[in-house]
Amino acid sequence: MLLNGYNKNLIEAGCDEAGRGCIAGPVFAAAVILPPGFSYPELNDSKELSKKVRDKLRIIIEEEAVAWAVARVDAPEIDEINILNASIRAMHLAVDQLKVKPEFLLIDGNRFKPYKGIPHKCFVKGDGRFLPIAAASVLAKTHRDEYMLKAGETWPHYNWKNNKGYPTMEHKLAIREHGLTPLHRRSFNFNIQMKIEF
Repeated sequence: MLLNGYNKNLIEAGCDEAGRGCIAGPVFAAAVILPPGFSYPELNDSKELSKKVRDKLRIIIEEEAVAWAVARVDAPEIDEINILNASIRAMHLAVDQLKVKPEFLLIDGNRFKPYKGIPHKCFVKGDGRFLPIAAASVLAKTHRDEYMLKAGETWPHYNWKNNKGYPTMEHKLAIREHGLTPLHRRSFNFNIQMKIEF
């Protein structure tokens, strides 16, 4: 069972990202402040949920959260500052947009940079431990998937509808045949990754 938070008497925002392991598209991050006592049995790490459940939870979270925000960092900036820094920047941008200022940040993962004097703590696999982080993981994932679905209408050859920009065999073969789009991350080592064995 996921925990409501880490500090009982502080306003906490959970933060998580989606798309860090992709070779195309932005990295998205979300920050979520849930109301005290919030509980929903299906809420968990977004990677453990079906699309149907994630989409249902997105509506619930966006309606019931005290505050929530989603931000993204696009491929050119990812190439410039690297994917770790881009993921952290996206989390900072999401926290920037919260209508309620948190007193503590719960961060999924093991790396973060301090945000404007607000204390934080990192939790490996935090999206499977704390409800606010799980909620952030759902919003980051669903907003990113929606973005990649629309992008796939412009660049249909890469099947982003299904792979969402991750380096599947089909995606790699499409790059080999059609080249890179403006959404591909140029800093990704395509020479190594494109060694496809048949």
